[in-house]
Amino acid sequence: MAGSKEQLFTPEIRAEIDQWIAKYPAEWKQSAVMAALRIVQDANGGWLSRELMDDVAGYLEMAPIAVYEVATFYSMYELKPVGKHKICVCTNVSCMINGSDNIVGHLEKKLGVALGGTTSDGKFTLKEVECLGACGGAPMMQIGKQYYENLTPEIVDSILDRLE
Repeated sequence: MAGSKEQLFTPEIRAEIDQWIAKYPAEWKQSAVMAALRIVQDANGGWLSRELMDDVAGYLEMAPIAVYEVATFYSMYELKPVGKHKICVCTNVSCMINGSDNIVGHLEKKLGVALGGTTSDGKFTLKEVECLGACGGAPMMQIGKQYYENLTPEIVDSILDRLE
């Protein structure tokens, strides 16, 4: 293990992960890997270092490669630092048909970064994601845990203006 779980995981983080572990039979504690990664990522400013992933693996008694596979497969995990506000814009079929390319173009111009980029002030990261399950409100984006639907450039500007 890269570092001690006591160093990187506070008692509060361990307790939260333990709540997820308790939902599974004892021999299946690895099933809590997605929740553990989310918890640790949230506590680390929105991204996962290799050291943190190694500690998740150690805590869940699983091979580090299995944790890396999960962290690299799902788009909600970040392997490098992100801005204070991560803007996830859906560009899948329903959103694309309803103008997500216009929303992406507007955001890129307004923020001065391309998809995958972070503004120089560290305030925003712009990310393209697959379907977020809000097809009826396409085009849409997610910032933090909040979904924003039926977007227009004007609505996007209003949302961004309200963020600190």
